[in-house]
Parts: sequence; C-alpha cells; structure tokens
Amino acid sequence: RVPYVRTSVRGPKKMGEALTNALGRGRLVLAETYKVEPWLSGMLTDLPVVQRAVMHSLQMAEEDTSKWCGGLDDHELHARPFQLPSVAFQLRHIARSLDRFCCYAEGVPLTPQQLAALSTEMDPSGTRETIFKELRESLETTRQRLDAIIRQPLDQPIKVGRKGLPTTLAGLLIHAAEHTQRHVGQAITTAKVILAQRDPQYAPSSPASPEHTARS
Repeated sequence: RVPYVRTSVRGPKKMGEALTNALGRGRLVLAETYKVEPWLSGMLTDLPVVQRAVMHSLQMAEEDTSKWCGGLDDHELHARPFQLPSVAFQLRHIARSLDRFCCYAEGVPLTPQQLAALSTEMDPSGTRETIFKELRESLETTRQRLDAIIRQPLDQPIKVGRKGLPTTLAGLLIHAAEHTQRHVGQAITTAKVILAQRDPQYAPSSPASPEHTARS
C-alpha cells in the first residue's frame, strides 16, 4: 500500500530532498503519490491572499474529511463515543456555517430555513451519501461566492449573528478558514476513536477507507 505523505518542510528544495530520501528508502513507489497540504502547493497564487487562505482551507477540508471519515458507515457517522459530537454533526456544521458566513459577508440576513437548519445540525439523521453531498456542495458554493465577496474592502465592517456583533470582512474570512479547520480536526479525532473501537488492531495513522468498512 502506497502511503499518503505529508511534510512540514519549507521550500521547493527541501521538499525535493524529502521526496528523494523517501523514494530512496522505498517508502514511496511513484513521485506523483507525494502530496503536500494545499497551502504548500504553490497553487492559487493569482488570488488575493485572504481569499487564497480560505480556498486552501476548503480544499483541505474536502481532502481530509474524505480521507479520514469517508469510510465510516451511516451508524458510525452518527456515533458519539464518550459523548463527543458526531462526525455527521461536524460535517454538517462546517457546511452550514460556511453558508452563514457568506451571508454575513454579503450583508444578507439569514432565512428561517437557515435558522431551522442550524437547530438540526446535531440530529442523528441522514446517510453517508447525503451528509457528504451537503458538505461537497457547500464547499463548492462557498468557492463561487468568494469571488464576489472578496471584491469588497477587507476592512469593511460586518455584522455577525442575531446580535449583529462587529467584525470586518478580513476578520470574518479568516475566522471562516480557521473555524472550518477546527471542525475538520474534531471530525478526524472522533473518526479515529470510532475506528479504534471497531478494530483493536487499528493504527491511528490509518484513515478509514471504504474497503475497510466493507471488510468489517
């Protein structure tokens, strides 16, 4: 099995050295299997820096939730080991929070439907397919909405939530990026606990996979 490799090394030269060393030790089979996190990929350099950070966060969310949570079945997605919030909640919260953040940035009030959706994020409903579909669609819609949002001045005042708490567009977008990553991390942690309970031989560095689910 070819491993998924991450690195914290900085700069193309260091990355190249790390890849060469890994290949030399037989840890990788093909160079194209080497992956780095989106913010180290050198992509999206044509975008303004704050928009780029949010886009990288969205890409990491899509990749990491698919890798670590994509192999969980319906029951496991709604499981709450040690009373932790479920993976399903984390994925729904990411999706619906991004929608709300975009509305705040656009100066659009939340609809009754959005408020109702907020109150049901913890509900143990939905299948693996519908939960991941909602997440994917939200990530893609957010990318599209960002193109218009980022044209506004970053120091533009923004009001957040029912109380209209003050921030700026830059503050909102930075929070959207870090908030997304925070809940991705919580989803991954819960997924690891579930996998450990499923299989005592599970190694925490091994993601959930559909094949593993099928064998269980």
